[in-house]
Amino acid sequence: MMIATAQIRLYAPFVHSLKEKRMVVKSLIAKTHNRFNVSAAEVDEQDIHQTIVLGIAMVSETVSFADSAMDKVISFIEQNTDAQITDIQREFR
Repeated sequence: MMIATAQIRLYAPFVHSLKEKRMVVKSLIAKTHNRFNVSAAEVDEQDIHQTIVLGIAMVSETVSFADSAMDKVISFIEQNTDAQITDIQREFR
């Protein structure tokens, strides 16, 4: 069994309040979960308006499948928000 995690940091210059940020984050998490059946949550920087840090986790049988699936998740996130990805940290266990 392989556990893959990713921490994705996004910069959203169009967000001007925590309420706006919450709407963006909730929408992105719901879309990602529904499309890929992965666990997703905002894991850091909750009080900073323009910074979004998402944690993504999945269980897989092999490293290659987990890596490929995580690539698809990251690509999907990039295409479904106006926020810019500034950093990605991946880990496989």
